[in-house]
Amino acid sequence: MKTIPLFVMLLISISAIAQSQAEKTHGPDCSGGWPTNMAFVHLKNAGLADNYSVDFSKTKTVRLASEKVGKDLWHQVYHVTFTKKSGDPIDAIAVHDASQEECSMTGVEVFVVSKHLNPEGK
Repeated sequence: MKTIPLFVMLLISISAIAQSQAEKTHGPDCSGGWPTNMAFVHLKNAGLADNYSVDFSKTKTVRLASEKVGKDLWHQVYHVTFTKKSGDPIDAIAVHDASQEECSMTGVEVFVVSKHLNPEGK
């Protein structure tokens, strides 16, 4: 039986503590889950995307903000980028409430970003 070196176990423990502390401070990170899935559903319902035009392997979701609004409730904002197979991006902002137990505490409000001004000025 192979044993795990002590320093690896220590690093795993420190990482788990840091992640736990971050979740307590900033709430759950729902990236790639509820806000991403619901943003796609809204885009699909609006006729802006479909299952065949999007390369899902290139989808990116980044949490932009998370504000604690209750004992176990965070109001969160995500930037979701879907990439069409043509290479064109579809950018959306997804806003919802999440708890430690459930990312889908509310529906997702979706805003489509129609134009990115000054992208080189990051």
